[in-house]
Amino acid sequence: MKSSLFLAVSIAAALLVPCSMTAQMGEPRVFELNPAAVAKAKAHPSPELLAQAKKEADTAMKVTVVPITAKPQTPPSGDKRDYLSMGTYWWPNPDTPNHLPYVRHDGQHNPEAKNIPDHENFDRMVKAVHALALEYYLTGDTHYAVRAVEHLRAWYVTPATAMHPNMKYAQYIAGVNEGRGAGILDTRMLPQVIDAEGLLAASKDWTAADRAAFHQWLADYYVWLTTAKNAHDENNAPNNHGSWFQEQIAPIALYLGKTEDARKIEERVRDERIPSQIDAEGMQKLEMERTQSFSYSAMNLDALTTNAVIGERVGLDLYQPAKPGAPTILTAVDALMPYDAQHKWPHQQISANRENSLCPALFHVAAHTKAAKYADALKRFHCEPTASTMIEALGN
Repeated sequence: MKSSLFLAVSIAAALLVPCSMTAQMGEPRVFELNPAAVAKAKAHPSPELLAQAKKEADTAMKVTVVPITAKPQTPPSGDKRDYLSMGTYWWPNPDTPNHLPYVRHDGQHNPEAKNIPDHENFDRMVKAVHALALEYYLTGDTHYAVRAVEHLRAWYVTPATAMHPNMKYAQYIAGVNEGRGAGILDTRMLPQVIDAEGLLAASKDWTAADRAAFHQWLADYYVWLTTAKNAHDENNAPNNHGSWFQEQIAPIALYLGKTEDARKIEERVRDERIPSQIDAEGMQKLEMERTQSFSYSAMNLDALTTNAVIGERVGLDLYQPAKPGAPTILTAVDALMPYDAQHKWPHQQISANRENSLCPALFHVAAHTKAAKYADALKRFHCEPTASTMIEALGN
């Protein structure tokens, strides 16, 4: 009930404030958030949004700044500034004396992977920085900006602790490789950092030197993403990995002013990825092969609907079919929507509590379409709104 109330209030507020007014006030340079909606939220914030944003930011204030160099392990390069993670579904080989090479058990998390903290620390930093920067943008309270800047400097600016702009050693498989393209999935939340940087534009604590260093980091990472073999492999992955690669690289291109690159990336999602992934019934064949087929289908839809948000920044509507009559993102969302907690998913799903995995895509399509059936689905799936989803509901 609380979720539907927040969403209803956000949508009602959107109808009262035309975005033409907020455009005059200046919109933040963000790409996964809607810049017009964020400006609208700042100009005419609802009490519910302000309360939610403050709640998230106050939680984020308690997050310790932990740079990538804090991990106990050292990557093969000998430099702790390189990101390191282990393939989650890979386990010791029971048929060899040294248990190498590791073997895959899809959907079964090897707790050994948790011993390397880079992935968890990265995700925690992203969530904190985004919440802190949004609260600063909405309220002007500088102590939230100060804390966000501490995290950003530790990960992207300070030479002694800044992460090297590559994912060469991500999701390695013991006894097989030192890293692989699939590991780039670990940093799929990076666009939220880019949005956070845009929300901090007016902060005196985020200096010109900081901005220059962050820009250079993204420029170097973009070169790696467009030239490295692991990146090439992930870019061409036909399943959710490829979808998330494009979700990650397109906002980087936009940030760097490479608008035509970003447009081509999203055109490829529309013209190649969506048609190849979604069949006429809305099933995603490559995700249906997984042992957690609902969760991975929903995860891919999270990537595709986020790509659709990014596509709007370059004038593309990824909800429209590449060819008339072809399956669309909505075809796939509609195929999953009947299967809430009260309705069993009739395919393989080895983990419980799968339903909330569809929430990110539902928030995106509800905001885009304004259709009642998606608002109803948000209630049925017990999707809890965040400050970001409340802003997204404001729309254009």
